[in-house]
Amino acid sequence: MEIRSTSDKDLDVFVDTVHAAFGRFPETPVEGGGLWWSAIDMDRCLLALAEDGRPVGTAATHAFELTLPGSHLVPVAGVTAVGVLPSHRRQGVLGAMMRHQLAGLRAGGEFLSVLLASEAPIYGRFGYGPATYTQRLTVPRHRAALALPRAHGRADAPANTAGTTSGTAPDTGTVELLRRAECGGILEEVYDRYRRAQPGALSRPHRWWALRAGQPPVSAAPRHVAVHRNADGVADGYASYALGEPDTLTVDETVATDDAAHTALARFVLGHDLVTQVVFKHFPPEHPLRWQLADFRAGQVSGDTDWLWVRLLDVPRALAARGWFADGELVLDVHDPFLGEHGRYLLTARDGRAVCVPTDREPDLSLDVRDLGSVYLGGTAPSTLVRAGHVRAHRPDAAARADALFRAERSPHCLHWF
Repeated sequence: MEIRSTSDKDLDVFVDTVHAAFGRFPETPVEGGGLWWSAIDMDRCLLALAEDGRPVGTAATHAFELTLPGSHLVPVAGVTAVGVLPSHRRQGVLGAMMRHQLAGLRAGGEFLSVLLASEAPIYGRFGYGPATYTQRLTVPRHRAALALPRAHGRADAPANTAGTTSGTAPDTGTVELLRRAECGGILEEVYDRYRRAQPGALSRPHRWWALRAGQPPVSAAPRHVAVHRNADGVADGYASYALGEPDTLTVDETVATDDAAHTALARFVLGHDLVTQVVFKHFPPEHPLRWQLADFRAGQVSGDTDWLWVRLLDVPRALAARGWFADGELVLDVHDPFLGEHGRYLLTARDGRAVCVPTDREPDLSLDVRDLGSVYLGGTAPSTLVRAGHVRAHRPDAAARADALFRAERSPHCLHWF
């Protein structure tokens, strides 16, 4: 078997092969793009070839930026289009492609890679761990009223009617309803501001918007878009949605640069007539909206699942790249079974920054590189993995110290599909 890089002339073969691997056919191209694979960079793709030269496997990466805790932006490889023809599965093709891909990423200076796992059991063995999570929130229309915010310290104080982060100042912005075709530039600009401050968020390069590659609202699918503007008239949030059967309003995503804008947009979609329920399709697990409902039980959570999986390719460099919100030291004994590597590192965090260097000190925690990927963004507590038997704590206080060190300023969340 041969694994080789591709070029633009391989596009049709690559697309046909990856679709065949999933039992599908390439969609008919439409004017303006809209195909998920239209944003693929053929210089970042791999083809696995059988002995007779026939393509039997594919893999690719996108060049993204990932927002780490502390609003640190770093380059990251977004792994996608991984597939093996049914005739060649369980013959080592996938493992060989993953090993080839990781070696190439390292050679190119990458220290992180991420992916969305089609099946959870597959990618852990290649060193990826689930690091962000998402869910659906369904609210019946007749129970969708938002509680009015209360002034701090006064349970009986008069409340304003436009939810804010503190509950002490009204939202002086406005909500404007547009069609998807009217607001592409607005969506791109607002999303970019949002993702720069949200741990776990990925960039959406301009070519994705221009090609309409991906899921709504990036794609060309018709959508209504509620755009929030602040008191100065600057767009600072949007909600992309569509009405469908049975009388359901489904929100693709709500993107806002602050809580006041998010609350105003939630109020707008929850107040829509002619629907029986509102479904927030891609909702952060710890978002405060459920607490803003007058009836806490009205918000029904479902579809709780993993989203972004993270893999560290250079442990010291990756740990030094993110921000830290506690001071302290931790010795990590990290195993990488897939690449046959093992290292012990001293992590020292001070004043929001960290230094990570090899050490021969006794470890505080022993863990697999995939578990390090899970805790890296602050969305999974190290103590949870200790209790699950994934991570071994060598000292009684090690898990608690790791929890304090690895926490983020807020829960990581990723909206981007790739």
